[in-house]
Amino acid sequence: MVWVKVCGISKRTDLDAAAEAGADAVGLVLAAGTPRCITVDQATRLAGQSPVPGILVTVDESPEDLMELVERTGARGVQPHGEHQADAAKEAARNGLMVLRPVRVGKDRFSLDHVPGSQIPILDTADTRRHGGTGRTFDHDALPPIHRRWVLAGGMGPHNVAEAIQKLQPWGVDASSHLESELGVKDPARIHAFVREAKGQ
Repeated sequence: MVWVKVCGISKRTDLDAAAEAGADAVGLVLAAGTPRCITVDQATRLAGQSPVPGILVTVDESPEDLMELVERTGARGVQPHGEHQADAAKEAARNGLMVLRPVRVGKDRFSLDHVPGSQIPILDTADTRRHGGTGRTFDHDALPPIHRRWVLAGGMGPHNVAEAIQKLQPWGVDASSHLESELGVKDPARIHAFVREAKGQ
């Protein structure tokens, strides 16, 4: 069955909806200046209340700072973007954490050769202004067959996730903006619908 992450969780009601729907993980965004960013204290509280693993989504954190955030929050996985990404991901994997390694898909040649087997690539739409959460899909037809675990992100929602899974056969899927009623505000009904469609229930 497909692994499902609901990203951009900011409230207990979001967390409860994701867990009740059957999500396998939730994303806790600690990237300043983004609409879904929460404080470290909020992330700690949510990770502590969550029955499913919390994944820290960060930007430009050094390996040392990222591991400190993991220790403070009790998160069980990381999704490091930006500067220090490779080193931060390597350190997190060395410490036994689940590592989602962001790979931006655009017009450049696509490759996963730089992502070690201990990390799971998460494919999202390339954007020069932001690291993720664009709400836009990339050209799925341009992807070659991928013979390893990987996660599909970028514009996923209840309206298109089942078709994308059938076509691309990813190990997992991730969604955020298309599960919102307004910017940064999750809609429990959309969360339930997304997980249901992704898992074919």
